[in-house]
Amino acid sequence: MSTKTVNQKAWFMVLPVVLLVAFNAVIPLMTVVNYSLQETFGDNVFFYEGLTWFEQVLHSERFHAALGRQAAFTLIILLIEIPLGVAIALAMPRKGIGVPVCLVLMSLPLLIPWNVVGAMWNIFALPEIGLLGKTLNSLGFDYNYTRQPFDAWATTIAMDVWHWTSLVVLLAYAGLSAIPDDFYQAARIDGASRWSVFRYIQLPKLKRVLTIAILLRFMDSFMIYTEPFVLTGGGPGNTTTFLSIDLVKMALGQFDLGPAAAMSIIYFLVILLVSWVFYTYTMRHED
Repeated sequence: MSTKTVNQKAWFMVLPVVLLVAFNAVIPLMTVVNYSLQETFGDNVFFYEGLTWFEQVLHSERFHAALGRQAAFTLIILLIEIPLGVAIALAMPRKGIGVPVCLVLMSLPLLIPWNVVGAMWNIFALPEIGLLGKTLNSLGFDYNYTRQPFDAWATTIAMDVWHWTSLVVLLAYAGLSAIPDDFYQAARIDGASRWSVFRYIQLPKLKRVLTIAILLRFMDSFMIYTEPFVLTGGGPGNTTTFLSIDLVKMALGQFDLGPAAAMSIIYFLVILLVSWVFYTYTMRHED
């Protein structure tokens, strides 16, 4: 029989963090829930509305359109950044002076604030004076991201790929560096090709890392706001008005707090549900 004494005093060290998280997450969430169930006309007077706002949002074509644009953007981002990030990580050196140089270069885009990234690409892609926009127009392309929907989408996607592919690269590189050399030695003895090494050794060992990368990029790209707002403002028209931008317009622009609160909760539940389903499906045979 074990006589080991369990010291529970360590929980007191965690208590300040728990209280801080509760203050920064739970209390604002309860405020949003409160607004989603009531209507107010000012002077702090509320009227109970039940699930009216949720029904209005779920049946709104505006919400469906914004959700469709958001889902399309996230899907495109994942299809580009995950394979590209893995490919760059595979090409990076494992030894020598090139390792810190590559790691620093890969980390630089992640150090730039989101609003600065949007401002940089706004100037960079201007059709008259921007390096990207002027170069494309000089080559014969009719490029103008402020007027043409396809150009706005392409520029927004290029901006996000430039900004966030580095995160996938760093995660994949860490996963590749953790693979023991014994696997590669056995593959060389068996005469395995480069593709076989990637398919049967590297890719299975990257499963957990890629799961984390996909979840992080899904959640972040699905909640993207600052970069496209600074770059395009949601335009031209509503072309790049993603769900987050539409939510802010409804809450702050129109001051429809009830529908905006209901939309934000639905927004949160969509992200939570998709993330949970993906993680459960990916890790179901992990044990």
